[in-house]
Amino acid sequence: MALVEMLMPKMGESIMEGTILKWLKKVGDPIEEDESVLEVATDKVDTEVPAIQAGTLHELLAQEGDVVAVGKVIAIIQTAEGENIQHPDAHITQANLGANLQPAPTPDNDVPAVAPPMPTPAPAAERLGVTEGRFYSPLVMNIARQEGIAMRELDQVPGSGLEGRVTKHDIMAYLENRKTQRAEPYKAPAPAEDTPAPAVAATTKPAVSVSGQNEIIEMDRMRKMIAQRMVESKRISAHVTSFVEADVTNMVLWRNRNKDQYQKREGEKLTFTPILIEAVAKAIKDFPMINVSVEGDTIIKKRDINIGMAVALPSGNLIVPVIKKADQVNLNGLTKRVNDLANRARTNKLGADDLADGTYTISNVGTFGNIMGTPIILQPQVAIMAFGAIKKKPAVIETPEGDLIGIRHFMFLSHSYDHRVVDGSLGGMFVQRVAHYLETFDLNTTI
Repeated sequence: MALVEMLMPKMGESIMEGTILKWLKKVGDPIEEDESVLEVATDKVDTEVPAIQAGTLHELLAQEGDVVAVGKVIAIIQTAEGENIQHPDAHITQANLGANLQPAPTPDNDVPAVAPPMPTPAPAAERLGVTEGRFYSPLVMNIARQEGIAMRELDQVPGSGLEGRVTKHDIMAYLENRKTQRAEPYKAPAPAEDTPAPAVAATTKPAVSVSGQNEIIEMDRMRKMIAQRMVESKRISAHVTSFVEADVTNMVLWRNRNKDQYQKREGEKLTFTPILIEAVAKAIKDFPMINVSVEGDTIIKKRDINIGMAVALPSGNLIVPVIKKADQVNLNGLTKRVNDLANRARTNKLGADDLADGTYTISNVGTFGNIMGTPIILQPQVAIMAFGAIKKKPAVIETPEGDLIGIRHFMFLSHSYDHRVVDGSLGGMFVQRVAHYLETFDLNTTI
């Protein structure tokens, strides 16, 4: 028999931990290779984790509701053949304990009993998020650095994660509490004393209406995460939005001419979204400094152009699947990927990899009839573009014979960018270049 460790898998570049929602197998259950063993929730997606090897579920090292760091052992699988593989949390037997420990010195010993000196912690330990035996994830450490929280103060933050670890939710709650208690470090509430506190110190929540006129709805988990991430983005990035109106008549005429034939040939719809993504990818190649992220005082320039597209779910929530290396795919390939990701998003069949590694995001608010919007940047990206509804308008058309008045199709482009690293010149030129590619769309394009 062999014991094989099952680890919390890495589910995206920025994912450092996951919450165990449900174990699909119990201890003693047989497991096939690649069979789903548990459901895990991250900040981006809920997904099932398959078994790495066939065998029997021997032991669970994490329970439902636990927040587990990526790479930590969560279960042990017993296979049929091979040598035993001890996992880090293996129990120490009494025999091992007696064999490994030296007898304690007695008063009769000639050598006095002196406790060994405490090892000096390595200077890099604090940078790695390990202080006095407490581990901090890179995400928590990054938030602490941005907010100016010293390690001494961070050690006082109560943790709700596994083994008392501080999660992102813990440190964000601490920061909210810290705003009202800047005079002294945050401390856990003291036990109540016999003498009641003065009335001014008591804080009461506003009364909740229980009449039949109002309905109280608790946010679902995804809505809570969306709310938190949007507030974080507004707090982190200095949002600025630039607007451009583009004449997209050629794009509209081309799509109207080809959509029926394409659906008959491919069995799929031909939407405007692939054309918009193609224009954005071209503009990113012209202005690569829009394809960056920020980490402290460092700008990270991305080589790949991975464009996320916001998709509205039947529940009303939003999710952002990512088209990887969008600049290397032709219009037909983009159409296929857009349709596939949108369909799987609406049926809750996206995987963690479908949502990872985005470098720029678009949102087509025109599908809801909105002419423009001011989108919020998806961290750690530095820009996002919203495309409004296409409207017919009278316009002046310049021709060699003179100016004419005609009916054209127009669309507003709204470009929100992080003014910490993207100045108005870059942000404005970028959205203007996207508009240029849409306005000059070739009517003879084949798909």
